[in-house]
Amino acid sequence: MNKQELIGAVAETTGLSRGDAGRAVESVFDTITGALKKGDEVRLVGFGTFACSRRKASTGRNPRTGEPMQIKESTQAKFKAGKGLKDSVGGR
Repeated sequence: MNKQELIGAVAETTGLSRGDAGRAVESVFDTITGALKKGDEVRLVGFGTFACSRRKASTGRNPRTGEPMQIKESTQAKFKAGKGLKDSVGGR
């Protein structure tokens, strides 16, 4: 499912117009992104948790040349599925 399909599904389920559903979906994404940028965690009980984690700087190898290279410190968004989500898809 891509973003447009998600918007269509939200519109159909809620009875909202596609435009209103699109704004609602975008608002959810923007709110989660804003919270993560501030360093907050977004915990949706039964669904999962969005959080950021820091990766320390390290030394790696260039896959083409094999030469050592420095990898910069970075922050990455992570998602950990909650029990409700795990249970609902685990029985496939």
